[in-house]
Parts: sequence; C-alpha cells; structure tokens
Amino acid sequence: MARTDAIVLGAGIVGVSAAIHLAKRGLAVALVDRGGPGEETSYGNAGIIEGNTYFPYPFPTKLTALLKIAFKQAPEANYHLSHLPKLAPWLFAYLRHSSGEAMLEFATKMRPLFAAAIAEHEALMREAGAERYLRTNGWLKIYRTTRAFDEAKSDLDAIAAAGLSFERLDVDGAMALEPGLSPVFERGIFWPQAASVSNPLAVTRAYVDLFRSLGGVTLTGDARSLHRANGRWRVDTSEGPVDAASAVVTLGPWAPELLDPLGIKLPLEVKRGYHRHFRPLGNKGLNRPVLDAEVGYAVVPMEQGLRLTTGAEFAHRDARPTPVQFDRLMPQARALFPIGDPIEAEPWMGRRPCFPDSMPVVGRAPGQPGLWLDYGHAHWGLTLGPACGRLLAEMMTGAEPFTDPVPYSAERFSR
Repeated sequence: MARTDAIVLGAGIVGVSAAIHLAKRGLAVALVDRGGPGEETSYGNAGIIEGNTYFPYPFPTKLTALLKIAFKQAPEANYHLSHLPKLAPWLFAYLRHSSGEAMLEFATKMRPLFAAAIAEHEALMREAGAERYLRTNGWLKIYRTTRAFDEAKSDLDAIAAAGLSFERLDVDGAMALEPGLSPVFERGIFWPQAASVSNPLAVTRAYVDLFRSLGGVTLTGDARSLHRANGRWRVDTSEGPVDAASAVVTLGPWAPELLDPLGIKLPLEVKRGYHRHFRPLGNKGLNRPVLDAEVGYAVVPMEQGLRLTTGAEFAHRDARPTPVQFDRLMPQARALFPIGDPIEAEPWMGRRPCFPDSMPVVGRAPGQPGLWLDYGHAHWGLTLGPACGRLLAEMMTGAEPFTDPVPYSAERFSR
C-alpha cells in the first residue's frame, strides 16, 4: 500500500499544475490518470494564455445570429437536437450570467486569476525548461465589418476603464502585425496582455517532468475507483492502491462521473470543440493567434502546422463527433489566409467543462473532508491551470491565498 499526502486525479494542464504546486510546498503527491498527461482537453486548445480576458463568452442574442445557429448555418456554434432538452436549463442560466450586471460580476471575481495567468506560466516554464514554447507577442482579433467592431465598443470601453491595454487597428495596422493576412476584414483589435504557446501538449509534458523532478509520482489508474478507506482516500492504480489524506479532482468534463456518486452534483455541462492542423500555402506564416470574430474560429501557428479551432458544439460529451463547423468556416478561413491541405485524416474533438457562470470551482468539496476540487475552467483551462493550481495548493497547505477563493467555491451554487 503506497501512502502519499495528496492524490491528484486527472493529468491535464489543470491537474499537472496543481500537482506541481503541492509538491513545491513539500507534499508527497501522486498524479493519477487513465491516459497520458495532457492528451485530452488540454491538447486541443488555441494555445492562448489569456491574461487580457475580462468578460465571459457571451450568449448570442441577436435574432439573425440565433436563426443561423438554429438552422445549423453558423460556423461559431453547432448542436445535437437530442441533447437540447437536457441542456436547456443550463443554457438559460448561462444566458443570465453572460449579460448585464452578471458580466461585470464575472469580471470582478475572475480578474485576479486572469491577471496572474501569464506570470504563473512563465515561472513554471522557466523551471521546466519549456520557455521555447512561449510567445509573448499577444493575439489579434479581426472584424470583417466595421459594424461588428462598433458593436463591441461598450465592452471595449469597460475593458479600457479597468486598465487593460489593447490597440484598435485599421486594416493596415492589423496587416503590419500579420502581413500574411488578406484584407478581407475592416478592423482589428490587438491584445498585447496575452501570450500563446506553440505546442500545448509539449508544455503539459514539460510540466509533468518538472513535477517528477520535485519528487512527484505519476500513475495509471481510474479516478472512479476513489473511495474512503480507514479515514483516508484510496484510488486503485496499475501499481496497486494508493492512499492519501487528501484527494484533488481535476477531471474536467469527467468530474461528474466521480462526484455525482459522492453526492456532489454541480451544474457542469460540456462545450465540445474541434481542431485540425493544416499546411500553409506558399511562404506566408503567422506570428501569433488570429481570431476571426464574426465567423467564429481561430487560426494559430503551432509546431504541428496551422491549427484551426472551431467554436462550441452543444452535444452529449461522448456522442459521435460531428465536425460540420469546418465545412462552414473553411471558405472564409482560406479567404483570410492561404491555408493548404489538412495534416490529419480527421479533426480532433475536445470537451470544455463549463459552469453556467463561466467560473471554475476551486476549493473544498462540500460534505467530503479531505476532498478538493479544481475543475470547470471552460475556455480557459490552459490559461488558468497554473494560477488555480497555486491557489488550491495555498488553500490546502494553510498558506495565505494570493486572492480571495470564495468566489470559486462549490457552495456558490447552493446559495
């Protein structure tokens, strides 16, 4: 019987980051996953570390946008009709939380985490020898029409009032940053307070090596085997059972499989998303991620090629992949940038774990002593993994948290 201080269940970027911060504070930590580290949700993101984020992703409210989604013509969203009855209460809650005063509440509560995001990654990258993957040259958002750019003015004014920097650009200004783009757009926003990585999987693996160098142990096992044994938490692994006084759930979209049987039922849903790598045509390249705001996709330079990422798909977590959004966005993506043939035979599908208020749960699990939660990071798992890992480790070891953790508690859903 192996005995440790803490078991971390889930080896994505969130779990690996939490494991590192616990190990750095002197705890003996076992990191357990049924697969390879970073090979699920953490693998397929746009690679942006969004230190600039202020508001949550908005729910579409314009009739034209809703009709396009309803008739399955929108590149930015897709859905499975059979899943909508189950999803409807969550969607209405998401709508409430992504408009009006709720957006400002999100901004206030989440700003400390986003403000710490880049510095926390930079610290881990230095220690892990992974700085070669980091770009600190921001990201670019382009608007096909001046009308859409003007509609963002109130949000941009609020962001500027909060002290976040950005640059409003015309076509020439945007193309000075990214000369490879074609002038099929009218305006742009450059966000300098953001970074990006050229290979998210490699970053997670480098962090795993750092964790091991700190004395941490990685094991293969099924998190669903977690149970109480003699007052401690026990999980079964390929190396035998492991016991610990504390267990941390960093399972992202799979967390309910473990937590529901323990009586911890929180309103988590999944936004599925896809990516695919493409070869560039000719000798043009990109220097940073570019988001095509009105079409709803990102094109990102990665070590594997140009990564195109889709918007959200609302479907059961494990339903068959339906990457139809690529058919809708590719003509416009190729008009913006010279994109060649796909590298993979099929698009990759990931699952973003989202609460209706777009904030993660970080802290104690209700009614289960010694069980801790760190999941539900929505679109910002890569961004927030190290910052939330630090916050969680400070809470678990009795240190002074770098920010008030109350807004991220699981109890917020029962108030």
